[in-house]
Amino acid sequence: MLAQQMAPTAEVPFPPTVGDFFTPSILGGDDQWLTKYSILVWVAVAAIIIYFLMSYRDPKLVPTKKQWMAESIYNFGRNTIAKDMIGHEGLRFAPYLTTLFCFILLTNFMGIIPGIQTSPNSHIAMPLVMAAISYVMFIYVGIQKNGAGTFFKNHLMPPAPWFMMPILIPIELASNFIFRPATLALRLFANMFAGHVILLVFTLGGFVLLNSESLFLKPVSLLSWALAIGLTFLEALVAVLQAYVFTVLTASYVSGALAEEH
Repeated sequence: MLAQQMAPTAEVPFPPTVGDFFTPSILGGDDQWLTKYSILVWVAVAAIIIYFLMSYRDPKLVPTKKQWMAESIYNFGRNTIAKDMIGHEGLRFAPYLTTLFCFILLTNFMGIIPGIQTSPNSHIAMPLVMAAISYVMFIYVGIQKNGAGTFFKNHLMPPAPWFMMPILIPIELASNFIFRPATLALRLFANMFAGHVILLVFTLGGFVLLNSESLFLKPVSLLSWALAIGLTFLEALVAVLQAYVFTVLTASYVSGALAEEH
């Protein structure tokens, strides 16, 4: 999307707008189910599946580089996230948490890959779906482990005098069952949205300055592009951090659901 807007001979659409995040349907017309974002999601899913299948197609006792990398990724999700955050019970969630981390990381990096330069997570729909999955899992494992009554009691009625409950219960309800999934999705969405907008501003702004009539503004375009390059590296760091934060918070919520006491 960004690459198509960077032709110096064409009129540069500046500044970028929210409309840049609503890609048109590839099929044309009113069929909105197949867009650039949906294709990128399927590409990410296929890439993860193919990579791990190829890595473990012929496992060796002394792992190859590809097998070692795949095992390192899984061990990171298993030990650093699942086991450290949830405990021994977290091992059964390791496949999901590792897959979640890999998927978010890959789709985040799409925002800085030349020729793609947009992340599905910069559209609110994708973070909302992933947050909804984590939210349903949080409730399901909590009810499965402690029963519905104990689970909701632990998350709605903190240790406090009975006369405080009319105040505390609505606060706990909003905190644990409303704000939690919303903030989980919005945190990822806002970082990817803002990062993409900033890169658009400095990249397209460079072309605007280069095409300006003022000779004093033309050299400033080089500074704008230099900042875009520097911010791309920063965006890569943010992509990793946001994938890690989303996965760790999901593990933290699961850990809280499995706890016997609030």
